Amino acid sequence: MPGSEEAGTSRNIAQQQRSHQREEFRAAVRALLMTPLMTPAHEDFPLVRRQADMLRGWFSRETGWPLHIEQEGARLYKRPAELSATTRGLPDYDRRRYVLLCLACAALERSESQITLRVLGERLLQLATEPALASLGFVFTLGTHHERRELVAVCKTLLEIGVLQRVVGDEDAFVHSGSEQADALYDVQRRTLAGVLAAVRGPSTWRPEEAPETLDERLSALVDEHVADSDEGRRTALRHGLARRLLDDPVIYVETLNAEARAYFVNQRGAMSARLCDAAALTAEHRAEGLALVDETCLLTDVAMPAEGTDAHATLLVAEHLAGALRISGSVEADASPHPTTFSEHEVIAFLRDAKMKYGRYWRKSAREAGAERELAAIAIERLEKLHLIEVGDDGIRALPAIARFGLGETEIRDPRETRGVQAAEESGSA
Repeated sequence: MPGSEEAGTSRNIAQQQRSHQREEFRAAVRALLMTPLMTPAHEDFPLVRRQADMLRGWFSRETGWPLHIEQEGARLYKRPAELSATTRGLPDYDRRRYVLLCLACAALERSESQITLRVLGERLLQLATEPALASLGFVFTLGTHHERRELVAVCKTLLEIGVLQRVVGDEDAFVHSGSEQADALYDVQRRTLAGVLAAVRGPSTWRPEEAPETLDERLSALVDEHVADSDEGRRTALRHGLARRLLDDPVIYVETLNAEARAYFVNQRGAMSARLCDAAALTAEHRAEGLALVDETCLLTDVAMPAEGTDAHATLLVAEHLAGALRISGSVEADASPHPTTFSEHEVIAFLRDAKMKYGRYWRKSAREAGAERELAAIAIERLEKLHLIEVGDDGIRALPAIARFGLGETEIRDPRETRGVQAAEESGSA
């Protein structure tokens, strides 16, 4: 009947629209998690604007993170649940470079709509002479190649997040020559600049006599949020804190939670992980030791594993080696000699030195040189620590339970020519 056919067509169209909306919402959630400060130039900004209402509601309900979306950009105010994590932060940034980044933002806040690299450097020189910085031993003169490189690194960070937009010029020429002719001109995006700080309370609001003294106290004061003094308020705070960790960190280990958070996590992690996975297109891995939300595409992460390249391959080899040691340790009988679960950096270096004999021909040339295993070991340890697969302490490197997922066994290396021959033989046989 014509009416039935039309009704069926309408249902199919409605289902397709709902499916499209759902996929667009997921893409927007993932985009904001990876780029919480987003400008209109970002490829996913249009869909973020289209899904604005749903996104605001979801992030507020599940994580407690405020989300502001305007025509000029979007800002997800992500606040970490774990302030003591040493693996967070911008790559290649130390405390000195963070000071320069803050000074640069302060200088841009007072600047015109355009500024040159050289003028920004001069403003930093003025701000760096503040007595409070000088009393801490901070010195910035812009007179050396290293200091010019630091300034350019800060500018490139501001370019990446959209605070600055290059009009003309070359930063690298400024680093190498430092002459008057080597310069760059930028547009200052004030709306983006205003969204850089994700604190609950800005540090400029503290009176000198009330300002926190230690770094830990300052970090806590920046993100201290009001929690309603009720059972529901405390449960909501626990849920938000755990959701933030699940979306921000590679894995949550039960042993790292306090008693109250552990009780809530054990009872609610199934329902919580299902909601987060559904919205962000993740896969939950439940283990007795904890929970990980895994992105099968390896796109929703700062450190992908496995990945391509020599450094990534060396990291995977170290992970497999440590996973094997952890597996052996877990299977040792009570009366047997215990297998070590803690390793030194020297042992990792020695392992990579042996691995270089087997896999070196697949690595980049510099990684095959004598002594290169030291650099590879440092890179691998840093990556594994960021992924919460190992813990680095004074007593050495301890493999954590989640590293067991990389216990792949013996690697089989095939020559591409042999692989093509096997495929041809199989195709010939099937024909």
